[in-house]
Amino acid sequence: MPREFFTDFVKVAQDEGRHFTLLAARLEEMGSFYGAFPAHDGLWDSAIATSKDLLACLAVEHCVHEARGLDVLPTTISRFRNGGDSQTACLPENVVYPEEITHCAAGVKWFRYCCLRSRYPISGGNILDSPEKRSQENDTTFEENEEMIQKFHAIVRTHFRGPLKPPFNEAARRAAGFGPQWYEPLAFKDATPKK
Repeated sequence: MPREFFTDFVKVAQDEGRHFTLLAARLEEMGSFYGAFPAHDGLWDSAIATSKDLLACLAVEHCVHEARGLDVLPTTISRFRNGGDSQTACLPENVVYPEEITHCAAGVKWFRYCCLRSRYPISGGNILDSPEKRSQENDTTFEENEEMIQKFHAIVRTHFRGPLKPPFNEAARRAAGFGPQWYEPLAFKDATPKK
């Protein structure tokens, strides 16, 4: 993988660490602590389940779980504001939400890259060396390639429990680089994964 791949995901890790630090500090300011409330571990379960398959990890962690965050954060922010807690609302609104768009975008970008690389193996330098070079040279050919989207659907159906939950934050998902054809078909339970 190109150096840019690692740079992107080190940035994602730094962002996530900062999110945790900010939110944990806010909990302490309010007299609580991280772990005081029950939480699900679906993200962690998915990380373990996809740890040996990069495409599955990119699809499920970044294009399903991170994208779900894009769907629910606006409502979460509104609930804090409506409850009179503007200070807490500012953390997800000004820090977490915009950065989650970039996390999802990294997943989409590198999922596309891996699909293209597997289709056209790299020998030496060429336009597939980085998503930006590929995008500049060949922007329309593969941007919403049906085969790539079907591969995404098959991976999600194999590695994610159940259908995706609407409503979807279409504007934020579009800002992250993928449209409804990527996720809307996954909102329904399909008994047989497509190959």
